[in-house]
Amino acid sequence: MKKKVLSLILAGVMVLSMAACGSQNTDQGAANDTSAKAEQSDSSEAAKENSDSEELESTQITVFAAASLENALNEVIKKYNETQPNVTIIPSYDSSGTLLAQIEEGAACDVFFSAAQKQMDTLQNDDQLVVDGTRHNVVNNQVVVITYKGSGTAVTGLENLKDAKSIAMADGSVPVGKYTRQAMVNAGMLDAVDDVSTIPTDVISQALDGVEINECGNVSAVKTQVAEGSNEVGTVYYSDTYGLEDKLDILQVIGYDLTGNVIYPIAQVKNDEADELEQKAALDFVNFVKSDAAKAIFDSYYFDTNVED
Repeated sequence: MKKKVLSLILAGVMVLSMAACGSQNTDQGAANDTSAKAEQSDSSEAAKENSDSEELESTQITVFAAASLENALNEVIKKYNETQPNVTIIPSYDSSGTLLAQIEEGAACDVFFSAAQKQMDTLQNDDQLVVDGTRHNVVNNQVVVITYKGSGTAVTGLENLKDAKSIAMADGSVPVGKYTRQAMVNAGMLDAVDDVSTIPTDVISQALDGVEINECGNVSAVKTQVAEGSNEVGTVYYSDTYGLEDKLDILQVIGYDLTGNVIYPIAQVKNDEADELEQKAALDFVNFVKSDAAKAIFDSYYFDTNVED
């Protein structure tokens, strides 16, 4: 009898214990399920918020950029369109001086990406056409002396340019032309003047014992003239040699002590013809150009992205 009572008691304890465990597991499962649903809800809301804030409606903007940026910036634009497929970007490449003149003459432009501070300073301070707070330094570059493969040139760099049969050189309104002139002044090859960009090519030719100089309207033209062998040597940016390693040799990388920093600034331009969506897209693109994703592209094209904003 005692054994039977004891068995009944033990059975009751086991049932109560199992019920308690079952209740605990159920409560824990419910808690986990509630937590998971909450996390999923938060994640969904965050994704929705990011999607709404990141993807813009269909629009189109125009970007004026220095000729030396063409290869790199085309790739940056493709990268940008991976996250902003509805924004069509129309790039226009030329010398920064030419692009500045076009903006001043009323050409519709949403973003200006210059190869020098001078043109951006003019746009911002004289023309008052830079949107406040949107100007940023993006990359640095270096001026190099180049020749075509197999030229057999006697030129080794800037200081013996006079030994060339002909030189392709950008005019002073083109940033690389200005930097070249500045380097020659600092090297003692040209007399100092208030504005080195005003030094004409005939004066440079005389300083180089009468060597023939082919004056070019932008850096791409200089690169082409030398790569095709039309001119023996020329001065371009280091980034311009990307993809032409089999056609060009770099004779000298000119130091910053001679040229100064070769900073490329970008800014949103005040465009009276742009609607609110276009203005939003222009600012969004300017911000993307400063991103790590864009910097990685610029680095791969021989630009230096380690610059102070």
